[in-house]
Amino acid sequence: MSFTGKYELQSQENFEPFMRALGLPEDQIQKGKDLKSISEIVQDGKKFTVTVTTGSKVIKNQFTIGEESEIEMMTGEKVKAVVQMEGNNKLVTQVKGMKAVTELNGDIITYTMTMGDLTLKRVSKRI
Repeated sequence: MSFTGKYELQSQENFEPFMRALGLPEDQIQKGKDLKSISEIVQDGKKFTVTVTTGSKVIKNQFTIGEESEIEMMTGEKVKAVVQMEGNNKLVTQVKGMKAVTELNGDIITYTMTMGDLTLKRVSKRI
């Protein structure tokens, strides 16, 4: 199953409390909570390029499954991470005490980030 495609954010749960826990300033949280986010994913075998555009902010990450890569987080911080694939439709990584799971089911991508007992869930649909 290929992740390649463009996906538009349909819904999100716990965005504000999760962003506060990450340390994002309140004005950025309020500005970002209602913006439609577009994710473009290009998969070439084990290599991925993920570009997320939210308003005027663009985050572009490139990684290869099983290899350490530098990934830019929502806060703008760059961290080292290893992304693993589970099955043929799930990307999993651990970053700074958070677990991030990206799961593809048909035309829907569900992105879940868990930090302690707080979970951010974002659902995007292929466009």
